[in-house]
Amino acid sequence: MKKVKKAIIPAAGLGTRFLPATKAMPKEMLPIIDKPTIQYIVEEAVESGIEDIIIVTGKGKRAIEDHFDHAFELEMNLAEKGKIRLLEEVRRSSGVDIHYIRQKEPRGLGHAVWCARRFIGDEPFAVLLGDDIVQSEVPCLKQLIQEYETTGASVIGVQPVPDHETQRYGIIDPKAKQGRLYQVRNFVEKPQPGQAPSNMAIMGRYVLTPDIFRILDLQEEGAGGEIQLTDAIQKLNELEQVYAYHFQGVRYDVGEKLGFILTTLDFALRHQELRGPLLQAMEEFLEKSTLPKVIG
Repeated sequence: MKKVKKAIIPAAGLGTRFLPATKAMPKEMLPIIDKPTIQYIVEEAVESGIEDIIIVTGKGKRAIEDHFDHAFELEMNLAEKGKIRLLEEVRRSSGVDIHYIRQKEPRGLGHAVWCARRFIGDEPFAVLLGDDIVQSEVPCLKQLIQEYETTGASVIGVQPVPDHETQRYGIIDPKAKQGRLYQVRNFVEKPQPGQAPSNMAIMGRYVLTPDIFRILDLQEEGAGGEIQLTDAIQKLNELEQVYAYHFQGVRYDVGEKLGFILTTLDFALRHQELRGPLLQAMEEFLEKSTLPKVIG
């Protein structure tokens, strides 16, 4: 069995939920404390044993490439000033072998994955979406890779969501369960309210066999007029078993404003230097007798 050593990170989206901030800056570069969101995703991939990463970008995403490149003048300046810890943090983002390809038109997640087919070749591979950050003792992707090595089949990361949110996600229709691993009858992309077959939602982590590319070659447009990866996974499931795995860890949704704010707040409360001052500031804020003026 071939090992999972390559990963695709789709990053070609327009980031419309964060406009006007994302007019000139990729949403993947929006920082959680002091690291852009995409760096959390790259670090998870590397910690899971991934050796080669391809980021699928689009127009206006050059900042992502610059971030993961060496910044010689900056590094020299930090070294001269003796800022060793900060220098190590900066170098951490440039010590990964990353490749890039452009998705020339916004045709959906399935199409973005298809764009990287020549890079992947005939190997199993991972897909990590930038809207989901997962904090766990064992990296989320590594958990899926371990299941792949046991089953020899594609494995999709899932976690439960409230019933009223199922229409926002791809949802699995489970057939059987063994521990945290599900055999799946159907994968349903964004079911209509009240029609979801379960509340187990696909959470932006995938390990897939290269057979998915033959399906994506012919995949028609689905929800939102885009080529949906979930639709292709369902067709793959009809040809060979595709599993879902209820991964362990806390998943943060950084793809929309409230989730991004809550993620930043939670990470700040876990930050050694920020926790104390932040708690004090929050206490003072809550003690104010008047609510702040509503903006936006």
